[in-house]
Amino acid sequence: MSEAWGRGPGSSIGLHRVLEPRGVLPQAAWRLDPTPGLYDDEVRIAVERLNLDAASFRQLTERHGGDGEAVRHEVLEIIGSRGKMHNPVTGSGGMLVGTVEEVGPRSPLGLAPGDRVASLVSLTLTPLSISDGLVGWDGRSEQVPAAGHAVLFGRSIAAVLPDDEPAELSLAVLDVCGAPALTARVVAGYRRPRVCVVGGAGKSGSLALAAARRAGAGSTVAVVPVAREADALRAAGLADEVVLADARDPVALAEAVGAPADVTVVCVDVDGCEGGAVLVTAPGGTVVFFSMATSFAAAALGAEGLAADVTMLVGNGYVPGHAAMALALVRDDPGVRQLFLSRLDLDSKVMP
Repeated sequence: MSEAWGRGPGSSIGLHRVLEPRGVLPQAAWRLDPTPGLYDDEVRIAVERLNLDAASFRQLTERHGGDGEAVRHEVLEIIGSRGKMHNPVTGSGGMLVGTVEEVGPRSPLGLAPGDRVASLVSLTLTPLSISDGLVGWDGRSEQVPAAGHAVLFGRSIAAVLPDDEPAELSLAVLDVCGAPALTARVVAGYRRPRVCVVGGAGKSGSLALAAARRAGAGSTVAVVPVAREADALRAAGLADEVVLADARDPVALAEAVGAPADVTVVCVDVDGCEGGAVLVTAPGGTVVFFSMATSFAAAALGAEGLAADVTMLVGNGYVPGHAAMALALVRDDPGVRQLFLSRLDLDSKVMP
């Protein structure tokens, strides 16, 4: 038995790792204990790569004027001071890929040493320590080569990575795998709905479009801000309509979308999109927010101010079976796959 297991059973939700303030859940904590010794139901991961969420990466990049070295230093400072990657401005983090080093005797996750896995819980609640100073990262991309360790709790979620896909691709897909699963669930509750995906060319947006079509959408419209993304989406064939609009301009967004949508999925990483999403949604429709830049107060009050009878859902990143579904979409839909490969700048030789 590992000497570290003498620390005891701990808490399946990680309360024992909270250092400051006491009594809150790990995600809400300011600081976690990332020390490597395991409690009985924990798993330690040797970190290989982090994937910063889009809202956090954008905020850090804009704050430092695109200076990658400054971004790298701030990420290191956040992790070092908080014991986790939890951007204090956006409140978001990301996820990681690594190899299982050690498994506590009471871990329910079904993992074994040597398994190469992606965490399916946010870095904002994952104890994390970096040992290499992120020297292999230039601070200019969401994916961060890294060395160090992370700890998963008894109620954490992780997926064993497929052997037939590049780690960068799997990480990018699993980072947003909750989006297509919840989109499919919502779409299936309507009869051939019109579905609007705001931010349709991004990771979660492209997966949401593919999932909506498979779940029975009658028509799909994708909103993107620039012509380059519109061209890529049209080439991918993922949407029936592709329109250009600034999602922060409610009137322009509504004019671009035209007929209101039964289901609107918001996948952009900028704030100020709440009112437009409500405005383009038909009475009795549903708005699904998948952006960490969303102000849920603005969404609720905006809907009230518009007298909009819509249901608003927060995409929390977890739906049973979400990882397998997202990976299947990337394998089976050439359009989705090509968008991901282009975004990651991976060579086309990894196409099946």
